[in-house]
Amino acid sequence: GGRSQRRGPAGGRALLLLPAVLLGLCCRAAAERLRYAIPEELATGSLVGPLARDLGLSADELPARKLRVASAGKKRLKYFTVSEENGNLYVSERLDREELCGKSASCSVSFEALVHNPLNVFHVEVAIEDVNDNTPRFLQDSFHLEINELTSPGARYAVGVAEDADVGSNSLQDYKLEANGYFAVEVKENQDGSKFAELVLRRALDREREKSLRLMLTALDGGDPPRSGTAQLWINVTDANDNPPVFAQDRYRVSLREDVPPGSRVLNVSASDADAGINAHVTYAFGKTPAKVLQKFVVDASSGMITLQEMLDFEDTQAYTLLLEARDGGGLVAHCKVDVEVMDVNDNVPEITILSVPSPVPEDAPVGTVVALLNVNDPDSGENGQVTCELSGEAPLTIVASSGGSYKVVTASALDREQAAEHRVTVVARDRGSPALSSRTELVLEVSDVNDNAPVFVEAAYSAYVRENNAAGALVARVSARDADAGANGLVSYWVAGGSAGEAGAAPLVSVEARSGAVYAQRSFDYEQCREFALTLRAQDGGAPARSSTATLRVFVLDENDNAPRVLWPAPAAGAGPAAAAEPPAFEVVPRSAEAGYLVAKVVAVDADAGRNAWLSYELVQASEPALFRVGLHSGEVRTARAVSDRDAAKQRLVALVKDHGQPALSATATLHVVLAESLQEALPELSDRDDVSELTSNLNLILVVSLSVVSLLFVSTVMFAFFSKCRQSR
Repeated sequence: GGRSQRRGPAGGRALLLLPAVLLGLCCRAAAERLRYAIPEELATGSLVGPLARDLGLSADELPARKLRVASAGKKRLKYFTVSEENGNLYVSERLDREELCGKSASCSVSFEALVHNPLNVFHVEVAIEDVNDNTPRFLQDSFHLEINELTSPGARYAVGVAEDADVGSNSLQDYKLEANGYFAVEVKENQDGSKFAELVLRRALDREREKSLRLMLTALDGGDPPRSGTAQLWINVTDANDNPPVFAQDRYRVSLREDVPPGSRVLNVSASDADAGINAHVTYAFGKTPAKVLQKFVVDASSGMITLQEMLDFEDTQAYTLLLEARDGGGLVAHCKVDVEVMDVNDNVPEITILSVPSPVPEDAPVGTVVALLNVNDPDSGENGQVTCELSGEAPLTIVASSGGSYKVVTASALDREQAAEHRVTVVARDRGSPALSSRTELVLEVSDVNDNAPVFVEAAYSAYVRENNAAGALVARVSARDADAGANGLVSYWVAGGSAGEAGAAPLVSVEARSGAVYAQRSFDYEQCREFALTLRAQDGGAPARSSTATLRVFVLDENDNAPRVLWPAPAAGAGPAAAAEPPAFEVVPRSAEAGYLVAKVVAVDADAGRNAWLSYELVQASEPALFRVGLHSGEVRTARAVSDRDAAKQRLVALVKDHGQPALSATATLHVVLAESLQEALPELSDRDDVSELTSNLNLILVVSLSVVSLLFVSTVMFAFFSKCRQSR
């Protein structure tokens, strides 16, 4: 049934009518208003609301007060009736919102409730709310399109408009196209808010592979649940044609007064075709256009002249969108749109004259500064000539009335050029006629700059990465600071303000270009000596007084592979000098009983570089018996690859290559001498170099002497410990 009653146009207070007050107001026409809201399509006899109770009438008073309802005009009230028994308001006839109000956003039925003894009149308004009782419907069940196979992807085709008599969210909201590999559908909106479907070619067609397409186009409304309507799209792919018709404009715009008589010419569209013969003969017709538009306009097929058929009504429709198509003799079609704006007829509108605009205004101008003088005049008389003026748009401005129809526009708050370099407001002049007429003019206020902003670096801290061994003068980084001011106030220059950018007794490491903010290296960097350094950069504008800010730049030197691996063990044999020649080469003794995997030695190497440049790998590049030994790729461990046999030579020479992972890679070699023997004594005869034997013997003697000394020291210590223990026990 009914909704709670509300009072007044805004419906903000509950209406309470007391019987005692009604009895005291005899024969008075009260301008009270009751509001109810019901959905459309209610069944006959449905309750709208307790009218008598809302009017403050009790059931006992109803016979005497003779409550009844009547139409506000001369027409008979046919939709509602009031019960004589309980005074409730009921639906007496089916209510169809679309019949009553069409596409209007709001819909209501107004009537009057009369009571006697004493006589009083109350205005009653029943709002009819929309329900989703209409399905979107296409103007036709199927659409036929002929599209040339040479049409480029991206081409668009207006395929139709679906109509939905509902309003708001229950009206037409979206279009969906059956999944396919060629076309997609996009939803477009006309100036009047109606939505139409536009077919977009996504992939080039090929008539030899597919001559025609049959797709389902669905129109959906926003109801819950949603309703939908469908139409078939028949797309015929035509064979190649060199040139389709081309409209002089893709979109035409024309304005018509609403009092233009039928038969008047609206616009002459024109399309040309570069082909000859029948392919160049162009005919014009409307595309998929709603029936309402076709009733208003007609197009001449030969000339393209659009003519008005029926009178226009600005209050009904303010704009029309006509879909025109031009078809040549070969079947190629071009499309264009014609936007027809319907202009309202008015006698006189207020005239706005801008007398003075002192522009630009400095941004530090005080509040209340006059920025424009206006004069407003309306040639009408009476209320139609009485004009009020206001500003439309967001701006720190306000308008103040002066004498003789003059107005002053003044600043209402502080200006800030960095937030808005100019302010555009619309001066609206409106008379008090019915309906009121108004005019508008744009007022542009330019704001001049004041140096009230310091430069701001894009980043508070910058990081730059430079490879070592760089050339002097190489670009290290580029810093940037922005100043919101304009002109010289926003012109930024840079320099090095401090930090570790220099070293004692040496030239600075970097320099900065004053205008561009480019930071250049003053010398070549060495990662092994300096891995990173920081400096402070300052940016200053050209204002007076100047403003500045600082930022930190941290430069990281990246390693280059400029150091070869260095072998620590076995010690590399020196290539020069008598002392080096006298030093015997290192060797390892491997028993002949050694099995596969026996650890012979470990090659130890280091690399002064970092990262991948210092990652070392080992490989065996030379060996007396290549199959007997192997070296660990990453560990450098030299192990037997198989068991040692009696056939293997007693003396083996191995050369291991140590290589880093730089680009290009650097390497070093390590030479290892191996003797296959069960003991050192057995290995001595195998050594060809007598100096090696002598050195080895000397080393062994030294080891024996040290061992004997250690054993003697342990023996003496044990005897003394035992002696002292006996003495303590005897005490």
